[in-house]
Amino acid sequence: MPTAESDFSAAEPALGYLYQLRYALLQILRLPEETTCFIEKDDDIDFTDADEGRILASLKHKAKGDTLTDLSPDFWKSVRIWLTDYLKETRKPSSAKYILCTTGKVQVRSLLAGFLPDADLDGNLSARITGVLAGSDSKTIKKTTDLLAQLPQEQWPDFFRRITIYDCLERIQDVPELIITEKLRTVRPQFRRPVYERLEGWWTNECIELLTGKRKDPFRSAEVSEMLSSITEQFREDNLPIDFETAEPEHSVNPDSDNRYFVKQLRAIGLRSERLQRAILDYYRAFEQRGRWQRENVTLTGEIGKYDDRLVDEWARIREIIFEELQADSAEEVLQATGRKLLNDLSTSGHPNLRIRADVTATYVVMGSYHMLANEETPRVHWHPRFTERMAEILHGRAS
Repeated sequence: MPTAESDFSAAEPALGYLYQLRYALLQILRLPEETTCFIEKDDDIDFTDADEGRILASLKHKAKGDTLTDLSPDFWKSVRIWLTDYLKETRKPSSAKYILCTTGKVQVRSLLAGFLPDADLDGNLSARITGVLAGSDSKTIKKTTDLLAQLPQEQWPDFFRRITIYDCLERIQDVPELIITEKLRTVRPQFRRPVYERLEGWWTNECIELLTGKRKDPFRSAEVSEMLSSITEQFREDNLPIDFETAEPEHSVNPDSDNRYFVKQLRAIGLRSERLQRAILDYYRAFEQRGRWQRENVTLTGEIGKYDDRLVDEWARIREIIFEELQADSAEEVLQATGRKLLNDLSTSGHPNLRIRADVTATYVVMGSYHMLANEETPRVHWHPRFTERMAEILHGRAS
């Protein structure tokens, strides 16, 4: 298998693509909320802003210590991309700006140094560019030279003055901390990293949708701000993050072969396969969610244990009401129907006492937690009215 140092390693190109997504997220959070953004349209990133107009950005995540010289292919390849765009606008004045964003450093006193922010381009720009290009036999640079020949020299200053190089930018691993420092100051310190990770997860999924054509519209800065606010809201004192509403276990759900205690209990009250499948998903999602809450320390010490106690108490309270009319000789059909009613009432009531916190309304948290309680070695909740007397039979298939 190729190592990171191998000629065949894909590590650097992969970092470049990932850097592109992270940098786009950073910039769209920095830009006005009217800004829109495309990934991989006319350039690596295309921004459109009411004040700045169109901005085409080429991103280069380079090895540490990399220097951009006058003949760096990175720069001239980007120039070819921008020139292609500029030549499309010959019928009307172009408003586009072009930027090269690189983690490398521009060589001091080079032609490229004139494109750094606040630098002054040489007055004899056309001659210098012509001289630089003439000194190269690179195929990449020759393509740019040939395309540049299509642009009248009197327009060269207008085109090249649209270009800015931003060098020595933060590397890919530094971008998360930059976003956290700039944009998450209002989030409690211990939750800033979890908020960022959820925002980046959403952003990456949306970028995939855009790149695969499933999403047609550009990103809006306001849309990203709204998502950040929504995620941040989940970390308030009366709320918790909900991450597993659509999650599926790695292996397919098979109600017919699942012999965990909570599934056996549900079979004992006559639940059909579709509802068993839903219960298995709820169990999986609640289990994963509670684990993530604890890993990220978003729940208080002992809070989940107290929540389980509250669920058991509410279950007992409703069970007493629903089972009250049963007779000692009630038929099995009646017993099963009564057990299903208990389960149904708990799963559909939406009672605030069933929520771990006031604004956590996801049903899978409640019902998955109940299934976890029903799955304990000695189940703390049950559904069949005769479960206590028939526990060995229901759980182990043995007559008591």
